[in-house]
Amino acid sequence: MTELHTARTNPPWEGLEGPERHAACVIAAREGHRGALDVLVAELTPLVWHVARGIGLDRAATEDVVQTVWLALLRHVEAITEPKAVVGWLLTTTRREARRTQTRGNGQVELSPEVAEHVPSTEPMPEAEALRSERDQQLWSAFHKLDQRCQELLRLTVLAGRAEYRVVAERLRMPHGSIGPTRMRCLSALRGLYHDGDGGR
Repeated sequence: MTELHTARTNPPWEGLEGPERHAACVIAAREGHRGALDVLVAELTPLVWHVARGIGLDRAATEDVVQTVWLALLRHVEAITEPKAVVGWLLTTTRREARRTQTRGNGQVELSPEVAEHVPSTEPMPEAEALRSERDQQLWSAFHKLDQRCQELLRLTVLAGRAEYRVVAERLRMPHGSIGPTRMRCLSALRGLYHDGDGGR
């Protein structure tokens, strides 16, 4: 009886990784498992967020896109013919929704707190806002001078946090242990580019 109870309570994705884990969650969600979608949301939201931010949405617009994408998955989970392809479905849906949102917005990009950590905080006075805007532009200019891999790594790790380095490693096809050191080198390069452009004056 104990063994039967354990078999019923262990989630089907337990012990799985990568596409197999995500596929098991999709199948379980179709069968009405209450925790399956929560697992997908927890593990894949950083990737969805990264795609929306990469297109140029600000934080508020990105939050709306992420919510819309997960609601779309909830509505269309039965229509995903290949459960292992759920990540591709999410990214395609995110790009489509983000571009739709971008056409309705002003296209302004807000700096994430970690990337902008060395930009002094300012009071919301016109002069201070102008200064902050100038420094934001300088920092983003430095950011876009980084190689593509560094840009993607910084976006993912800033959003995902250390607890999600496994997901970042899978997304970038890098060894888990190299994420932290590579991240530090990318941040160091960003600071160098920022100061070379007189952003830190």
